[in-house]
Amino acid sequence: MALLTLTNAHLAFGHVPLLDGADFSLESGERVGLIGRNGTGKSSLLKILAGLERPDDGSLQVQTGVRVIYVPQEPVFDQASSVFDTVAEGVAEARALRERFEAHAPGDDLDAVQTRLEALDGWTWERRVDETLQRLRLNPADVISQLSGGTKKRVALARALVAQPDVLLLDEPTNHLDLDAIDWLAGLLNGFRGALVLITHDRAFLDAVATRVVELDRGALRGYPGNFAAFEAAKQRELEAEALANARFDKLLAQEEVWIRKGVEARRTRSVARVQRLMKLRDEHRARREQQGRVRLDIDRGGASGKLVAELEGVSKAFGDKVIVRDFSAIFLRGDKVGVIGPNGAGKTTLLKLILGQLPPDSGTVRTGANLTVAYFDQMREALDPEKTLADTISPGSEWIEIGTQRKHVMSYLGDFLFAPQRANSPVKSLSGGERNRLLLARLFARPANVLVLDEPTNDLDIETLELLEELLQDYDGTVFLVSHDRRFVDNVVTSTVVAEGGGRWREYEGGIADWQAQAARSAAAEAAARPAAAPAPAAREAEPAAATRRKLSYKEQRELDELPARIAALEAEQAQLAEQIGGNALYSESPQRIAEVTGRHAAIEDALMALLERWEALSGRG
Repeated sequence: MALLTLTNAHLAFGHVPLLDGADFSLESGERVGLIGRNGTGKSSLLKILAGLERPDDGSLQVQTGVRVIYVPQEPVFDQASSVFDTVAEGVAEARALRERFEAHAPGDDLDAVQTRLEALDGWTWERRVDETLQRLRLNPADVISQLSGGTKKRVALARALVAQPDVLLLDEPTNHLDLDAIDWLAGLLNGFRGALVLITHDRAFLDAVATRVVELDRGALRGYPGNFAAFEAAKQRELEAEALANARFDKLLAQEEVWIRKGVEARRTRSVARVQRLMKLRDEHRARREQQGRVRLDIDRGGASGKLVAELEGVSKAFGDKVIVRDFSAIFLRGDKVGVIGPNGAGKTTLLKLILGQLPPDSGTVRTGANLTVAYFDQMREALDPEKTLADTISPGSEWIEIGTQRKHVMSYLGDFLFAPQRANSPVKSLSGGERNRLLLARLFARPANVLVLDEPTNDLDIETLELLEELLQDYDGTVFLVSHDRRFVDNVVTSTVVAEGGGRWREYEGGIADWQAQAARSAAAEAAARPAAAPAPAAREAEPAAATRRKLSYKEQRELDELPARIAALEAEQAQLAEQIGGNALYSESPQRIAEVTGRHAAIEDALMALLERWEALSGRG
């Protein structure tokens, strides 16, 4: 029997139906990823499942005795409270019952209190809180007001887990978490014994956690077994089939419309049944909810910057005793897409300010290029005034906006970001988290810039908008500095990553997060293998001149290095063509041998590319 079942649910805000006869059930042990466009009602659905809101129509059935705990996107805390007391709120009933039992208040039914205490496992609530704090790496004495956003997320999760729920409902649990924390959370949720429903747009996290993906699309819920990768393949086939069915329907409707408008002879011989059929087709066409529009993203690139964006040589920066950057050297050129990766508090913002010349180093030199125009995307949305209207936020004092050589009305421009014209005069504070991020992107892209600094732009954005933003940044000919913990997004955008390695040390790697992790693992393995066979100090000194001479590339090696980019590009182009075939339907109508040939070649190209990239890295390091 399902733990909870939602049947024929309807929910609307104004004229927009968020749930339109939606059905959903959750089985024991399931981990369901709930996805869908911003503003489609995912958070409202989660609150309905939690019993915090009621649908306009429909019913929610929860199995007797099932404990459902909901963790909102922005948890509310008493800022003056300690971490221990905040987490202990999750066992508030058990805590109160034990205090009541120990007080022996006159007239209390102590037998009933004791029975309820035992059902809640309330005699040892302190131990449960302590164990949960240790498991989630939290200091019980810390004060909530002094915690980072990521740590507050862990406190909210601890408060939920200590209640030992049968069903855990999480709204955007990865927001404000760094990569290590996201990996840790995935492991925690995979080990959770209860059922789970979570809203997230982190595709790599969904792949790691979900056993089923449920999409909220045009008021209906559709389930897909497996993780996000399985959903993508199934959804593509489904959308193609829907488009074909709609095309056939529209053709039939057009034919019937032509028939009904024919001359006198046709009207004399027409059948009543056929006219009724036409009326039914018209009704179905009106009722059919088309797929929602797509965000249209474009950016005013402004004038081109110089080829050099920034050159850092031996740069160090400290605040008091804490070293943020230690002896960092790097060169960033126009067109580079640079991911800045590190745990929360590592100093990513400080490093970016050093790179862009906005903060003087304690030692070393920073040289910035000419004609730099920098635009910022702020993860805390401090650039948004909650009292201003959407139109004034985008184009204060004017109804028109200039984007490069284009001139657009502000209503039309907001429409490109899926804001209806009637919302243009709504205040910013009326927007959801995802809608505020869309508004920030609209504001950012309306300003001419040849350097973009994006600080966690993926928070709260739906998956389709994420993919469109990826495409925009890939095609953008300016320079991008990207701070994000969304693995898939970073890997799809950046050309290199600058990674915090502890103690103020930062190192640049070619490629994205997956490339950095692979390179770091190989380097660690090589260092570990070299330690036992390390030569004695005199021999090492004798080898130094030889090592120095090996640093210079031979003519043959230099020629190989020059040819590598073209070879890599050719393989990537072939790989893209094969990926398109694998993702389509035509290939699977061919022979099994052809399918095996295409998939095998695709895998072989991946291995060949990795080998070429490693060779390029080795030669580049010696050049």
